[in-house]
Amino acid sequence: MVSFSRRAAALLLGACLAAPAWAADAPKVKFATSAGDIVVEVYPDKAPKTVENFLQYVRDKHYDGTVFHRVINDFMIQGGGMDRNMAQKSTRPPVAHEGRDAYAKGLKNELGTVAMARTADPNSATAQFFINVADNTRTLDPPGPNAPGYTVFGRVVSGMDVVNKIKGVQTARSGMHGDVPVVPVVINSATLVR
Repeated sequence: MVSFSRRAAALLLGACLAAPAWAADAPKVKFATSAGDIVVEVYPDKAPKTVENFLQYVRDKHYDGTVFHRVINDFMIQGGGMDRNMAQKSTRPPVAHEGRDAYAKGLKNELGTVAMARTADPNSATAQFFINVADNTRTLDPPGPNAPGYTVFGRVVSGMDVVNKIKGVQTARSGMHGDVPVVPVVINSATLVR
């Protein structure tokens, strides 16, 4: 009985010590933007298809030269799909929606989380993503009004001050797009970092 208790305690201690290592092993992407650097950590164990899709766009340099083209203070900042001239970049086929699975594993549209943008079709997400600049769990998580929700796959771990700077920029209409920054906020590069 005593050896079992010691073994159980050792396993518990090992599990506690392993948790920070898991977080340290989560892939990170640095967005070098015209407003400063933002580093996001992504969770392949919670949204594997979404994370692989996102990381492939990073590896392909798709995000380099794109802009945050939709900025709504107290809601979100969206980017990854338009170039500086507001022309949409070509993408690969959409990724399967993982919103409900990610939500069940604890990922919610909370302040500082990163999610995939999509149309009304849950399986339409390609390259565009958004960073929540408010707690949007009631409106963007399943089973809310936008059921089945938006797939959260990461979190800002550095550069929230930059996100806050971007969310406060002046916006206007640009062609058929609303909430476009008057002065473009450019993603100069997106790179995997450790």
